[in-house]
Amino acid sequence: MKQNGWLDLDNRIWKVASTHLVVDAYNNMYAPLLPLLIPHLSLSLTAAGTLAMCFQMANSVAQLGFGTLADHWRPRALILGGPIVAVTVMSLVGLSTSPLMLGVILVCGGLGGAAFHPPAAALVYRMADHRKGLAMSAHISGGSLGFALAPLVFVPFIARVGLQWSPLCMIPGLIALSWTLRQVPPMSRPEAHERSSFATLRPAAVPLTLVYFTVVLRTATAYGFMTFAPTLLTQRGLTIDEASTAVFIYLFTSGVGGFLGGPLADRFGAPRVMMATLLASVPFLALAPFLSPWGFATMLAIGGLLLQSTLPVSVTYAQSLTRAGAATVSSLMMGFAWGMGSLAVPVIGVVADAFGINAALAALSVVPVIAAGLASMLPPRPTVAPAGS
Repeated sequence: MKQNGWLDLDNRIWKVASTHLVVDAYNNMYAPLLPLLIPHLSLSLTAAGTLAMCFQMANSVAQLGFGTLADHWRPRALILGGPIVAVTVMSLVGLSTSPLMLGVILVCGGLGGAAFHPPAAALVYRMADHRKGLAMSAHISGGSLGFALAPLVFVPFIARVGLQWSPLCMIPGLIALSWTLRQVPPMSRPEAHERSSFATLRPAAVPLTLVYFTVVLRTATAYGFMTFAPTLLTQRGLTIDEASTAVFIYLFTSGVGGFLGGPLADRFGAPRVMMATLLASVPFLALAPFLSPWGFATMLAIGGLLLQSTLPVSVTYAQSLTRAGAATVSSLMMGFAWGMGSLAVPVIGVVADAFGINAALAALSVVPVIAAGLASMLPPRPTVAPAGS
C-alpha cells in the first residue's frame, strides 16, 4: 500500500513529537511573561533582551555539547532527563526577586531543553523512511505547537494568581511527561560509524556553513519579533491576555509553516524552498510594525509562517550532507545556530531603547533577504559525505 500521508508516519515519531510539544511549551514561558516581569524587576528592554540571550545560549548553544554527547553515550537518558529539568525549573521564573536570579533560572531551565533536542531530532531522522522532511516537520511542529500554547496557557493563569504562583505550572507538565516519556522507544548506543567528530563533518563544511548561517539569520529575525512583540502590543493598548492571544496566533501559524516546509522540500528541494519562503516573509514583517495592534499580529503571523517553514527543511538538508553524527548535525542547526541568532536580541533591545521598538523591528525585517542569498548558493541535491572521510 502506498504511504504518503501524515497518518502513515511511524507512530514512534508522533510519540517523540508529543514530548517535544511539552518541552517547548515550557521553554517559551519567559518572553510572554515580560509585560509582568519588566515592571516587577524594573528591567529595561536591553536587560530583557540580554536575559533572553542568556536563556537561548543555554537552551541552544549548549545543544552542541549535548549533541556530541548523544552521539557517543546514551541518547535516551538525555531524552528522558532533559524534559523533566526544563519543565521543573522553567516553572520557577515567577519566584525571581532579581534579574540575576531570573537569569540563573533561565539558564538552568534552558539546559534541560538543550539536553533533549539533539538526540530527539536524531532519533526521528533515523526512524523516518525516505520522507525525512515530512518526519522532521512532524517533530519540529510538535515543538512549535507547544511553543505557541505557552502564552495562551501560562500567561492568563499567572496574570490572575500572581507571579509567585508560577511553580504550579509545572504540575500539568510533569503529568504530561509521565505519559509521553513512557512512549519514547528504546535506543541503542550509536554504532561507531554513526558517531561524529568535527573531522567527520569536514567534507561537507561549505554547504553546512551556508545552511548554518541561513538558520542563524532566520533565528535572529524570529526571536527578535517573538521577544518584543508582547511588549509592543501592550504598549499600544492591548491587555496582557490580548497580547498573549496575538503571540499565540503568531506562534501557531509558525508551527503550521513547519508542517508545510518539510513536504515542500521533499517535492521541490530544500534550497529552493528556503530561498522562496525567506524572501516571501520580508514584506509582511516589514509592514507589521506600522500597523494597528491586530494588523501587526496578522502580518506577523503570515511572516512567521513563512520563516518557520525553513526550519525542518534546513535540519533535514544538513543531516543529509553526512552519514555520521545525526545528533551533532542537529545540534549545530537546531541549537548552536539558534543560540548565535539569539545574540542579536540584546542588540535589538539597545536599538529599541534608543529609537523605539517599531524602528528596531522594521530594520530586523530585512535580515531574511541575506539568509535567502546564502540559501541560493546551496546545491539542490547534496552529495553525501562518507562517515569516515
